Amino acid sequence: MTVRTPLADLPPTPQPVTGGVTRFAIFLVVMVKRGPKSRAAIRSFCADPALLVRAVGARQPQENLSLVVGFGSEVWDDLFGLPKPAHLHPFREFRAAGRHAVRTPGDMLFHIRADSADLCFELESQILAQLGAAISPADEVQGFRYFDHRGLIGFVDGTENPSGSEASDAVLVGDEDPPFAAGSYVLVQKYLHDLVGWNALSTEDQERIIGRRKLTDIELDDSVKPAYAHNSLTKVVENGREVKILRDNMPFGRPARGEFGTYFIGYSRSPRSTEKMLKNMFVGDPPGNYDRLLDYSRAVTGSLFFVPSATFLERLGTPTT
Repeated sequence: MTVRTPLADLPPTPQPVTGGVTRFAIFLVVMVKRGPKSRAAIRSFCADPALLVRAVGARQPQENLSLVVGFGSEVWDDLFGLPKPAHLHPFREFRAAGRHAVRTPGDMLFHIRADSADLCFELESQILAQLGAAISPADEVQGFRYFDHRGLIGFVDGTENPSGSEASDAVLVGDEDPPFAAGSYVLVQKYLHDLVGWNALSTEDQERIIGRRKLTDIELDDSVKPAYAHNSLTKVVENGREVKILRDNMPFGRPARGEFGTYFIGYSRSPRSTEKMLKNMFVGDPPGNYDRLLDYSRAVTGSLFFVPSATFLERLGTPTT
């Protein structure tokens, strides 16, 4: 006889936040229409998003289709009530001397990844069709892998990402917030680049701004790396230990329109680490020692979401009013 363990007794299963960078991604941020019909539609969809992923991905199972669903602070109470993830709050803006980490509207995030663009397209289409009038798109970005994981500014992106068990420890909530264990916080920003200005710089000047060699991706020695280097200001140390986040950034752009950008997406166990990075970049550490990359990159969106565990979502099968 097979004895089944009740779902409540099993450790929670995370959504695929550590799934790794694929060749393509879609970042879809939507607003949720308030009211019982929209609430019921969203709770019904979220009860088993993996079912939709399996149905779409079955056509090309080798292409690594995945979906992560996150929720903003303002919509959380309406959809789920209390309790609420301990550190879920509206995106925190940072502003200094014309630099602005802007906050923009966003109730839900759909992070779609695959190694083929058609699967991303199809999954997004099915999500929009199923949720219908319950949501309205606020922002959509279609990203792609650029050569050997480089951004459009020419440098490798995500070099310091943790992997394996280190990645899980860095991004998944644990005993510090038991009701939301195996969940993750995710902060997203869309950056637009002035590539004309950036490409007018010498390679040496670009390397000093990033803090790495452009060709080899080797970090500059501390003796020559400026205090304003991007990889210096985005390194957060607490209690003598570096706090890691998991970046899954992707380039995007439309050259005919002069649009070149990077979609920043950072998963973390607490948003405080990512917010500290943004404060260092935009305000400076100390104030005034800001990230010189921002002289050539401008943030045009900014939202914070909580990604509940897959187990949390599975328990939403019965809509509430």
